[in-house]
Amino acid sequence: MVYEIEALGDEATREIAAAQDLEALERVRVRYLGRKSRLRALSRQMADLSEDERREMGQILNRTRGRIEALLEKRQRELEAVASDAVLMAERVDVTLPGRAPRIGRRHPLLAILDEMIDVLLGLGFQVAEGPEIETHYYSFPALNYPEWHPAMDEQMTFYVSNNILLRSQTSTVQIRSMEKQEPPVRIIVPGRCFRRDTVDATHSHTFYQLEGLLVDEGITFADLKGTMALFVRELFGEDMKVRFRPDFFPFTEPSAEVALTCLLCKGAGCRVCKNTGWLEIWGAGMVDPNVLCNVGYDPEKYTGWAFGGGVDRLAMLRYGIDDIRLLYTGDMRFLQQF
Repeated sequence: MVYEIEALGDEATREIAAAQDLEALERVRVRYLGRKSRLRALSRQMADLSEDERREMGQILNRTRGRIEALLEKRQRELEAVASDAVLMAERVDVTLPGRAPRIGRRHPLLAILDEMIDVLLGLGFQVAEGPEIETHYYSFPALNYPEWHPAMDEQMTFYVSNNILLRSQTSTVQIRSMEKQEPPVRIIVPGRCFRRDTVDATHSHTFYQLEGLLVDEGITFADLKGTMALFVRELFGEDMKVRFRPDFFPFTEPSAEVALTCLLCKGAGCRVCKNTGWLEIWGAGMVDPNVLCNVGYDPEKYTGWAFGGGVDRLAMLRYGIDDIRLLYTGDMRFLQQF
């Protein structure tokens, strides 16, 4: 029995050393120290021995069990260290690799100039208003004093979703929605996307941005409009910029005006872009038509107002020297990284 116990200890020592992971080591522990282990079986055979033999065999068994337990504990620490090192190796960062610099974002030129315009008008006391891009026929045309025969209602000019639903062709629809919700004074600006059936080329797009302004209160005159436009343009483009008003026609304003400013490219000297006039038309403007005020329940005998609006895309093209409007909508990072 002594030989068998010692052989069992030697066998356990070899298997403990050969265990390559904690699961294998646990199987070795169960095989040699578990309830059904061979060491337990030898312990039960001691009942047939004499008292002196049991004492001697018990000492040998205890020494063998202690040796196996010590070897198991030592090997467990070694395997746990190996497992921990493996985790660290998997999560390590190779500091010898070259760094990956994050791509630096920039404001899109269209949104950059739109933010500038909004900031100037917020400083003049206006508030930003928003409305749906998918509009009804009423808010798009009748509420803005468009006659039934106006060509803007034709399908070749406007994107219709159904007979009564369409994509807004201008942000003026938000004027009506805002005035319906509040009593004067009304002082709002409306930035947003618009849609028209334009053939896409270097200067036209089916999708574009507008910025609209509306002021309605008692005693508002055309002089207030001219003064606001002059201040707005100078804040946006510099003190040397001048504003020109010429008569025009819009269904929702009366009188109406075409607003032009000093050509940004030639500074008024005359060039191909401004057709040698020194002026660039940027907005339409005018006094709010009394019919529009009546449509929202305002008394045109008591209240007057003015509105202006125009494309943001063209201003962005002029500000940054962009010669093709399509470049604003391609998402080409090579183009956007220039700004």
